[in-house]
Amino acid sequence: MNLWTGTAMETSLRLDPQTEKRLEQLARSTGRTKTWFIRRAIEEYLDEWEDYHVALTRLEQEKDEVDIADVRRWLGPEG
Repeated sequence: MNLWTGTAMETSLRLDPQTEKRLEQLARSTGRTKTWFIRRAIEEYLDEWEDYHVALTRLEQEKDEVDIADVRRWLGPEG
């Protein structure tokens, strides 16, 4: 999901030399900017952690066990 709206907050970060070199090489070879890769990596990382947090919260709130037969029925024949 791309949340880029045209307004941005400037942020700086320090990368170790090896990571900086890898990022520079990837940007050069793909024609994209280092900023594009950094922004994309952060967005994807946050998406994953938000999903994880939602799943963990739901598991913690679940009081009753769910029968595997019910899960299979909910998912249908291809689940």
